[in-house]
Amino acid sequence: MDREPIPDDIACFIQLNIPSVPYLEAILLLRREHRMAWDAKHAAQRLYLTEKAAQALLSELQAAGMAECIYGQARLYRYRPRSAELSQMIDRLERAYTSNLIGVTNLIHAKAHKKAWRFANAFRWKKDN
Repeated sequence: MDREPIPDDIACFIQLNIPSVPYLEAILLLRREHRMAWDAKHAAQRLYLTEKAAQALLSELQAAGMAECIYGQARLYRYRPRSAELSQMIDRLERAYTSNLIGVTNLIHAKAHKKAWRFANAFRWKKDN
């Protein structure tokens, strides 16, 4: 089965804006169920995460302009991209993820691997003379 190639602008968006697969899954969950307001408990159940991890993801999505937080007795989050362009990019990202799950996840993991390698390399002893 041939996978649909990931468009260059989507690959760039992933590299710059998607730090992990759970982050992507959280965006897509909120997008698919955009009429629902999510708290950390319910998001954690759907994403198979701890409540603490789900709360962190929801807060990150708000900070990135992909969701809004509705304050009340509990913090509730709803899908609300800060611009029409971002909304369209996320729509296209979901299509890419659906048609090429392995390619998209590989892009995300490769970025994380590269950051870990850079961090580890910073502590490598170098021979000066």
